[in-house]
Amino acid sequence: MHVRQTLTLVLGGAASGKSAFAETLVMATGKPRVYLATAQAFDDEMRAKVDRHRDQRGPDWTTLEAPHDVAPALSGLHTDQVCLLDCATMWLSNRMLAEDDLATAQDKFLAALAGCAAELVVVSNEVGQGIVPDNALARRFRDAQGRLNIALAARSDRVIQVVAGLPLILKGAPL
Repeated sequence: MHVRQTLTLVLGGAASGKSAFAETLVMATGKPRVYLATAQAFDDEMRAKVDRHRDQRGPDWTTLEAPHDVAPALSGLHTDQVCLLDCATMWLSNRMLAEDDLATAQDKFLAALAGCAAELVVVSNEVGQGIVPDNALARRFRDAQGRLNIALAARSDRVIQVVAGLPLILKGAPL
Protein backbone atom coordinates (compact mmCIF):
# COMPACT_ATOMS: atom_id res chain seq x y z
CA MET A 1 0.00 0.00 0.00
CA HIS A 2 1.28 3.47 -0.84
CA VAL A 3 0.96 6.76 0.94
CA ARG A 4 -0.92 9.27 -1.20
CA GLN A 5 1.29 12.10 -2.34
CA THR A 6 0.11 15.69 -2.50
CA LEU A 7 -3.01 16.72 -4.36
CA THR A 8 -3.17 20.30 -5.63
CA LEU A 9 -6.37 21.75 -7.06
CA VAL A 10 -6.02 24.67 -9.47
CA LEU A 11 -9.30 26.52 -10.02
CA GLY A 12 -10.13 29.37 -12.37
CA GLY A 13 -12.53 30.68 -14.93
CA ALA A 14 -12.30 30.06 -18.66
CA ALA A 15 -9.06 31.40 -20.14
CA SER A 16 -7.84 32.48 -16.69
CA GLY A 17 -4.38 30.96 -17.07
CA LYS A 18 -5.11 28.03 -14.75
CA SER A 19 -3.76 25.31 -17.06
CA ALA A 20 -0.54 27.20 -17.81
CA PHE A 21 -0.06 27.83 -14.10
CA ALA A 22 -0.71 24.16 -13.29
CA GLU A 23 1.89 23.17 -15.87
CA THR A 24 4.50 25.36 -14.13
CA LEU A 25 3.69 23.67 -10.81
CA VAL A 26 4.20 20.26 -12.39
CA MET A 27 7.45 21.23 -14.10
CA ALA A 28 8.82 22.68 -10.84
CA THR A 29 8.70 19.25 -9.19
CA GLY A 30 11.48 17.92 -11.43
CA LYS A 31 9.65 14.59 -11.61
CA PRO A 32 8.69 12.74 -14.80
CA ARG A 33 5.51 14.45 -16.05
CA VAL A 34 2.24 12.85 -17.09
CA TYR A 35 -0.58 14.82 -18.68
CA LEU A 36 -3.96 13.16 -18.18
CA ALA A 37 -6.29 14.66 -20.77
CA THR A 38 -10.05 14.49 -20.29
CA ALA A 39 -11.13 16.57 -23.28
CA GLN A 40 -12.62 15.06 -26.40
CA ALA A 41 -12.03 16.76 -29.73
CA PHE A 42 -15.33 16.68 -31.60
CA ASP A 43 -14.55 19.46 -34.06
CA ASP A 44 -11.62 21.05 -35.91
CA GLU A 45 -11.32 23.95 -33.47
CA MET A 46 -10.96 21.62 -30.48
CA ARG A 47 -8.54 19.34 -32.34
CA ALA A 48 -6.38 22.39 -33.14
CA LYS A 49 -6.48 23.49 -29.49
CA VAL A 50 -5.45 20.03 -28.27
CA ASP A 51 -2.60 19.89 -30.82
CA ARG A 52 -1.43 23.39 -29.87
CA HIS A 53 -1.37 22.55 -26.17
CA ARG A 54 0.47 19.26 -26.79
CA ASP A 55 3.08 21.11 -28.88
CA GLN A 56 3.49 23.79 -26.18
CA ARG A 57 4.09 21.14 -23.50
CA GLY A 58 6.79 19.52 -25.61
CA PRO A 59 8.15 15.98 -25.69
CA ASP A 60 8.99 15.75 -21.97
CA TRP A 61 5.40 14.87 -21.08
CA THR A 62 3.69 11.52 -21.35
CA THR A 63 0.11 12.11 -22.48
CA LEU A 64 -2.69 9.78 -21.46
CA GLU A 65 -6.27 10.26 -22.61
CA ALA A 66 -9.09 9.39 -20.23
CA PRO A 67 -12.23 11.35 -21.06
CA HIS A 68 -14.54 9.02 -19.13
CA ASP A 69 -12.69 6.85 -16.62
CA VAL A 70 -9.51 8.22 -15.06
CA ALA A 71 -8.99 5.24 -12.74
CA PRO A 72 -6.99 2.98 -15.11
CA ALA A 73 -4.60 5.78 -16.04
CA LEU A 74 -4.12 6.97 -12.45
CA SER A 75 -3.65 3.45 -11.09
CA GLY A 76 -0.71 2.94 -13.45
CA LEU A 77 1.28 5.91 -12.11
CA HIS A 78 4.17 5.68 -9.66
CA THR A 79 5.46 7.66 -6.68
CA ASP A 80 8.33 9.13 -8.70
CA GLN A 81 5.89 10.78 -11.18
CA VAL A 82 3.72 13.89 -11.15
CA CYS A 83 0.43 13.99 -13.04
CA LEU A 84 -1.52 16.96 -14.33
CA LEU A 85 -5.19 16.06 -14.79
CA ASP A 86 -6.65 18.70 -17.12
CA CYS A 87 -9.45 19.02 -16.46
CA ALA A 88 -12.11 17.91 -13.99
CA THR A 89 -14.68 20.10 -15.74
CA MET A 90 -14.30 18.31 -19.08
CA TRP A 91 -14.47 14.97 -17.28
CA LEU A 92 -17.73 16.07 -15.62
CA SER A 93 -19.14 17.28 -18.95
CA ASN A 94 -18.33 13.91 -20.49
CA ARG A 95 -20.11 12.10 -17.65
CA MET A 96 -23.18 14.34 -17.96
CA LEU A 97 -23.37 13.80 -21.71
CA ALA A 98 -23.14 10.04 -21.11
CA GLU A 99 -26.08 10.44 -18.72
CA ASP A 100 -24.20 8.81 -15.85
CA ASP A 101 -25.33 8.90 -12.25
CA LEU A 102 -23.16 11.89 -11.33
CA ALA A 103 -22.91 11.10 -7.62
CA THR A 104 -21.59 7.61 -8.34
CA ALA A 105 -19.26 8.87 -11.07
CA GLN A 106 -17.91 11.56 -8.73
CA ASP A 107 -17.29 9.00 -5.98
CA LYS A 108 -15.32 6.82 -8.42
CA PHE A 109 -13.37 9.85 -9.68
CA LEU A 110 -12.42 10.90 -6.13
CA ALA A 111 -11.48 7.32 -5.20
CA ALA A 112 -9.20 7.12 -8.25
CA LEU A 113 -7.46 10.33 -7.17
CA ALA A 114 -7.06 9.04 -3.62
CA GLY A 115 -5.62 5.75 -4.87
CA CYS A 116 -3.04 7.33 -7.16
CA ALA A 117 0.59 6.91 -6.08
CA ALA A 118 1.83 9.94 -8.04
CA GLU A 119 1.73 13.56 -7.00
CA LEU A 120 -1.37 15.12 -8.60
CA VAL A 121 -2.33 18.55 -9.88
CA VAL A 122 -5.97 18.78 -10.93
CA VAL A 123 -7.33 21.68 -12.98
CA SER A 124 -11.00 22.60 -12.69
CA ASN A 125 -13.21 25.48 -13.77
CA GLU A 126 -14.96 27.72 -11.31
CA VAL A 127 -18.34 28.17 -12.99
CA GLY A 128 -20.44 29.50 -10.13
CA GLN A 129 -19.44 33.15 -10.21
CA GLY A 130 -21.49 34.19 -13.23
CA ILE A 131 -25.17 34.65 -13.83
CA VAL A 132 -27.69 31.93 -13.06
CA PRO A 133 -28.02 29.88 -16.25
CA ASP A 134 -31.34 30.19 -18.08
CA ASN A 135 -31.88 26.48 -18.70
CA ALA A 136 -32.16 23.38 -16.55
CA LEU A 137 -29.21 21.50 -18.10
CA ALA A 138 -26.82 24.41 -17.55
CA ARG A 139 -28.04 24.86 -13.96
CA ARG A 140 -27.61 21.14 -13.34
CA PHE A 141 -24.07 21.32 -14.71
CA ARG A 142 -23.21 24.40 -12.63
CA ASP A 143 -24.47 22.69 -9.48
CA ALA A 144 -22.63 19.44 -10.25
CA GLN A 145 -19.41 21.35 -10.95
CA GLY A 146 -19.78 23.21 -7.67
CA ARG A 147 -20.24 19.94 -5.77
CA LEU A 148 -17.21 18.41 -7.51
CA ASN A 149 -15.02 21.44 -6.76
CA ILE A 150 -16.08 21.42 -3.10
CA ALA A 151 -15.23 17.72 -2.82
CA LEU A 152 -11.90 18.20 -4.59
CA ALA A 153 -10.96 21.17 -2.41
CA ALA A 154 -11.81 19.25 0.77
CA ARG A 155 -9.44 16.43 -0.26
CA SER A 156 -6.66 18.66 -1.60
CA ASP A 157 -3.52 19.57 0.26
CA ARG A 158 -3.35 22.85 -1.64
CA VAL A 159 -6.00 24.83 -3.50
CA ILE A 160 -5.02 27.70 -5.78
CA GLN A 161 -7.38 30.01 -7.64
CA VAL A 162 -5.98 31.61 -10.79
CA VAL A 163 -7.40 34.91 -12.02
CA ALA A 164 -5.82 36.76 -14.97
CA GLY A 165 -2.84 34.40 -14.71
CA LEU A 166 -2.23 35.31 -11.06
CA PRO A 167 -2.39 32.65 -8.33
CA LEU A 168 -4.20 33.11 -5.05
CA ILE A 169 -3.61 30.36 -2.50
CA LEU A 170 -6.88 29.39 -0.87
CA LYS A 171 -5.58 26.40 1.09
CA GLY A 172 -2.19 24.98 1.95
CA ALA A 173 1.42 26.09 1.93
CA PRO A 174 2.60 29.15 0.03
CA LEU A 175 4.36 28.62 -3.27
